Amino acid sequence: MISRLRGKLMEKQPPVLLVEVANAFTYEVHASMHTFYQLPALGQEVMLYTQFIVREEGHYLYGFCEQQERALFSQLLRVNGVGPKVALGILSKIEACEFIVCVEQQNITALQRIPGIGKKTAERLIIEMRDRLSTLPAKTRPSTATDAVTMELAYNHQQDAIAALVALGYKNQEASRAVLQQISDDSLSSLESLIRAALKSMDER
Repeated sequence: MISRLRGKLMEKQPPVLLVEVANAFTYEVHASMHTFYQLPALGQEVMLYTQFIVREEGHYLYGFCEQQERALFSQLLRVNGVGPKVALGILSKIEACEFIVCVEQQNITALQRIPGIGKKTAERLIIEMRDRLSTLPAKTRPSTATDAVTMELAYNHQQDAIAALVALGYKNQEASRAVLQQISDDSLSSLESLIRAALKSMDER
């Protein structure tokens, strides 16, 4: 079992990246957009927490910058009808803590905003993940009820910004990437400032 991978980042093209280990082996790793946003520049060293999955059609390695994200990925795979592709899609669209808030508050509407997640899948995620939340690392879960409410509001804020950019003519994936790249900036307190920053980042590309 491959649990961690450390090496030189050779290529990164979502959802796949290549990591060269010990100047000998190059591993193909599938990762969420959340992990992609945290990757160093090409040629730099990267360390990923990994999960190796064997399927009839091939062997696949999935990598994450954070142990919490890998833990949630593993639990998502246990949900009926959720495979690696769907699990990565969930983790690309929503932070681990935000997902937990949605499950705890049974927020089906928020989960349905994730591409590929319909009402039935959202309901199944809530039912099957409810009892598994306690198995996740403590850092993954909001520490207080206030934290949970704050994270839900932040998630809704992000979704409103993405919807606004899509309305302006940008593709959903492009808009999502631009908005999520701004979420670490605490100065972007208003929806208007978040949209403005995301537009600026896209114009600079």
